[in-house]
Amino acid sequence: MALLNLESMLNRVEKELRGLSNNTGFEILSYKRNRGVSVLKIDANNFIIREKGYCDEEKTISQPEIIKILETIIKREFPRSRKLRIYSISAPEELNKTRKKL
Repeated sequence: MALLNLESMLNRVEKELRGLSNNTGFEILSYKRNRGVSVLKIDANNFIIREKGYCDEEKTISQPEIIKILETIIKREFPRSRKLRIYSISAPEELNKTRKKL
């Protein structure tokens, strides 16, 4: 788990996306852990993005679109946040794991 500034989050997300293997991912949560975005890599070109917070959606998207969609989701889910948490996901079952809320 890491606590990062909003400005540096997109750089970290791009770095995390390059290092992902199949069925692994990461989760971005607000400081209070009540809103978040989960990304899970299915195969070489497809990802699952799950939004929890203002919108509760799950989408399957391809590699070229992921950064643009994540930028939009981060702006929508974390409009006033300055610090965000990022967690690694090592298995698809961890998408449903609840984190302790502050």
